[in-house]
Amino acid sequence: MIMLKGHRARTIALLAVALAGTLPAAGCGDGAGAEPRITTTTRAGVAPEPPAKGAYFGVWAPPRPLDGRSGEAPAEPPASAGALAPGRGATEPGMAPVAALERGLGRQVDIVQRYYGWKADFPGPEDRAVAAGPRQLMITWKGGDTKEIVSGRFDRLIQARAHAVKALGKPVFLRWQREMDADGVTSRIHDAPSFVAAWKHVRAIFAAEGVANVAWVWCPTAGGFAERNAPSYYPGDDQVDWICTDAEPSPSSAYVDLSESTKLFFDWAKDRPKPIMIGEFGAPVAYGTRRAEWLRRAAVVLQNPQVKAVLYFDSDEKAEERRDTRRRFAVDGDDRAVSALRELATLPYFNPRNVPVTPGE
Repeated sequence: MIMLKGHRARTIALLAVALAGTLPAAGCGDGAGAEPRITTTTRAGVAPEPPAKGAYFGVWAPPRPLDGRSGEAPAEPPASAGALAPGRGATEPGMAPVAALERGLGRQVDIVQRYYGWKADFPGPEDRAVAAGPRQLMITWKGGDTKEIVSGRFDRLIQARAHAVKALGKPVFLRWQREMDADGVTSRIHDAPSFVAAWKHVRAIFAAEGVANVAWVWCPTAGGFAERNAPSYYPGDDQVDWICTDAEPSPSSAYVDLSESTKLFFDWAKDRPKPIMIGEFGAPVAYGTRRAEWLRRAAVVLQNPQVKAVLYFDSDEKAEERRDTRRRFAVDGDDRAVSALRELATLPYFNPRNVPVTPGE
C-alpha cells in the first residue's frame, strides 16, 4: 500500500481538523474511531459482509455517450495513472470502463455496480464477469408499481430473478428500488406504507426460493432526510442488511460539501445497528477547480466507522445535455479530479482488503 505524498497527505490531515466540528456524531476523520455495533440478516460467507474495519470502494463506470464514444473506455490510462496491470476479469465483456478507471485510480475496485429496469433479465454476462473475479457485484434493480407487486401480479417475474441470482452462486449486493422517496416516482411508489409492503413481498419471495447470497441494500436520497421523510420508507432492521443513501450534490444548489448534504442521514443512521453504504456520490463538473477540494473533504467525512462501502458515480448519464455540468460526475479528462479521487480510493480506510495500489504523481 502506498503512502500519500507530501502536501496531499497534509491536506487531508488539515481537512480532518477543519471539519471536526461539522462531521456527523458517529463520524471520525481519520477512521480510527471505535467500531460501532453492526448486524445484518445475511449468512456469513455466502452473502456480502461488511469489512471489520474501513470501507469497500466501488464504482459505477459506464461508457461515455455524451463524449461521443462508441461504448468501450479508452485503452490508455490518463497521464496521472500509475502502471497498474489489469486485475483479474478486467478484460471480460463490459469491464473496459471499470478497468480504465482503475488505471486512473491506481487500484482495483472492491465493488462494481450494475443497473437494471424492473422487467430486465439479470444477471447478465457482464455481471458474471464481475462475480467470477475478485470484485464484488452490486445490482441496482428498479422497482415496479408497489401495489401491483403486493397484489402478486409480478410474482413470477420476481421468482425468475431470485432463481437467476441464486444460480450465480456468488455474493450479491441487491439495491432494490433506490431513491424511493424521490420526486417523480410517486405514481409507482404511491406512499411509504406501500413501498414497505412491496419490499417485504419481494424479499419474502427471494427467501421462499432459498436465495441466501444476497445482501439487501435500502437506499433513499440524502435530501429525503430533510425534505421528504425518508425514514418513513424504512422496512425495519429485520428486513435490511445495509443502510444506504445516494449523495450526489443537488443540481439546484451551489457548492455544497458532502458533510452538509449527508448530515441528517448520518444522524438518523447512527441509531441503526447496520453498516452504511454510500451508493452514489460524485463531484459535479460544475464545481470546476473545486471538484478536487470537494473530493478531499468527502474523504474525511466518509471515514466514519459505520461507513462500510462507498461507490463513486463516474458517469455523465444524468445530464440532460452536454452543458448540464451540474449532473456530470465522470472524472476522466480532469486530472485534478482524478488525482483527488485517487487519493480517496488509496487511503487505507477505503482499502480494507489490501489490494495492491500503484504510486501516484
